[in-house]
Amino acid sequence: MNVTYPIAEEILKRFQSRAGEPLAATDFLDLGKPAAVRQALSRLVRQGVIRRVQRGLYQLPQMSKLLNRPAVPSPDKLVRAWARKNRLRVIPSGATAANLLGLSTQVPGKIVYYTNGRTKTLSLGPYTIRLRNRGPKTMDVRGQTAPLVLQALSYLGRDGTTREVISRLRATLRAEDKAELKANLQFAPAWMQLVLAGIAGEETD
Repeated sequence: MNVTYPIAEEILKRFQSRAGEPLAATDFLDLGKPAAVRQALSRLVRQGVIRRVQRGLYQLPQMSKLLNRPAVPSPDKLVRAWARKNRLRVIPSGATAANLLGLSTQVPGKIVYYTNGRTKTLSLGPYTIRLRNRGPKTMDVRGQTAPLVLQALSYLGRDGTTREVISRLRATLRAEDKAELKANLQFAPAWMQLVLAGIAGEETD
């Protein structure tokens, strides 16, 4: 597809660089005025270059080879794009966080995220996502990975946070993720602070 509209060209490049991740209209405001961005996105949708997942949320069309139909982004990617669009923060709740980190194979019956916005239920693509308002103790945890780890460990509890869990996180988290954990220790209960220090590479007895 030949895309000749200048802002549309830059939008398409950004989609291609994000490997199929859904993006919000607000992710492109550095490329031009809001009206111009909206016009470019609408043009790309009409051309079939991108598809509209929901009002203000878009993705590159991708086919599921297994199902032979358009692939749907994960609920995590969709809710994070929705949050960027609405200038809110979202953090996966305990069961969802544990599943995303590979610490639990159990798929949560309900997809729940905490937010600094209002408690509400979202319909994003095929997913129903429950947003629950939480205060600073939850929402002030900074970074991408630290909030996930704190919620997952809280869900597993002290007894469920086994040596295997600690070893898995220690092996899979990147150096920058471990630095996030150290920077957010004050938001964790005492027992979890020792666990987080161990995951971050600080040996504890």
